[in-house]
Amino acid sequence: MSRTGCCYDNAVMERFFWSLKHEWTKVEEFADIEEARLSVFRYIETFHNNERIHQTLGYLTPNEFEARRNSGLTA
Repeated sequence: MSRTGCCYDNAVMERFFWSLKHEWTKVEEFADIEEARLSVFRYIETFHNNERIHQTLGYLTPNEFEARRNSGLTA
């Protein structure tokens, strides 16, 4: 039996992959799969989590949002 979720379940991941494609990899060519993997890792760890602000997080980066949440502050 399959379960049907809310139509918005995948919205966050779809937006992430859109951003990855259009902000990062669209202008790059990769020699092999390892180079592509390293590039995606760099996107997530150096740009997406540390520099890119997100509307749904109150215009904070994911790391800023998590730090505030863990310290008891609100966005």
